[in-house]
Amino acid sequence: MGVCGIFQAQDIRRILVDRELAAASYLLAADVSPEVVAAAWNHREVTEEGVELLNKIGHTKQTYSYLLLTEQTYLPLILILLCVGLVFAAVILIGAARFFRHREQVYEDAGKVIARYAQNQFAMHLPAGETGTIYQLFGSIEQLAQSLQAKSEMEYKAKMFLRDMISNISHQIKTPIAALGMYMEIIMEESGNEDVVKEFSRKSAQSLERIEHLVQSLLKMARLNTGNIVFEKQKCFASEIVEQAVCDLLERARREGKRILTEGEPQGVLFCDSDWTKEAVGNLIKNALDHTEEGGVIRISWKQSPAVFRFNVEDNGCGIASEDIHHIFKQFYRSRTSSDRQGAGLGLSLAKGIVEGQGGSISVESRPGEGSIFKINFLI
Repeated sequence: MGVCGIFQAQDIRRILVDRELAAASYLLAADVSPEVVAAAWNHREVTEEGVELLNKIGHTKQTYSYLLLTEQTYLPLILILLCVGLVFAAVILIGAARFFRHREQVYEDAGKVIARYAQNQFAMHLPAGETGTIYQLFGSIEQLAQSLQAKSEMEYKAKMFLRDMISNISHQIKTPIAALGMYMEIIMEESGNEDVVKEFSRKSAQSLERIEHLVQSLLKMARLNTGNIVFEKQKCFASEIVEQAVCDLLERARREGKRILTEGEPQGVLFCDSDWTKEAVGNLIKNALDHTEEGGVIRISWKQSPAVFRFNVEDNGCGIASEDIHHIFKQFYRSRTSSDRQGAGLGLSLAKGIVEGQGGSISVESRPGEGSIFKINFLI
């Protein structure tokens, strides 16, 4: 419009100059002296006779400007304005068409992504990076999708854990149950032989004890993995925790010809769940007994420093092979070189879950043939 105004002003100035030239030529042709014509162009005073004359020919302040101009002025102006309007409308229509086409494509892409979300496929993402209500809605949907993805992954892990747990339970219980069946058959066939009945009754009791221990360990492991255990931390004496853990295993150590020694400050205290920490320490002692020959020694010690409270469970048994040391805390892991054929491979994994569940850490140092040292650390 500014460009049109510039060209229009030039046309008006040209027309006014042409009118002045035509008027001057007419006056001179009518024998009006040049001095009068020149004085007329420079005259500024308005008289009643002049106003009356212009009113008669229709030239007043109320007359529309286009009536004062010739067709050479207002027709080109109308054509220019019309062309500019058409161009402007075309630009608006093209821009609107591209905008709505882009939005339509965005909606189509969003529909495909949301359809994949409904099928638990979260690899694709909704359009982002722009402003506007629709993109805010996409952002909210994306957050919901991430929540659904996390929930789906948790459900998948829970399902896999349940599947593996059922498989491992059936595998672990199958052997002692088969042994029990065999022992019962022998007892029934040799019911008159008192020595045979006593021997296989003892073995049956051991198998039942193994099944009970296995089931209890599996239940505890399941509760740990599903987050159903709440550790109730309180001030505990380390000596009492160790004493309770050792008490349950002294008879076994005596029967197998092994010794369990304890060493530590009687007043050493830490904040932990007493029952579950006793379970963890007891599992480490059981593991030491399983891998120590007759005459072996298991030492349990504890020490408190300004920052850390540490339990050590040390044995002089067969040690751990280098290829096994990074796997021994896994569930159901059994070393190929282990002499323990009765264990289920749950004790160390359970101990690790208990310690880490209370914010502690557990580690091991070992050399084949030189024994092992398991270390439990609790921050103070």
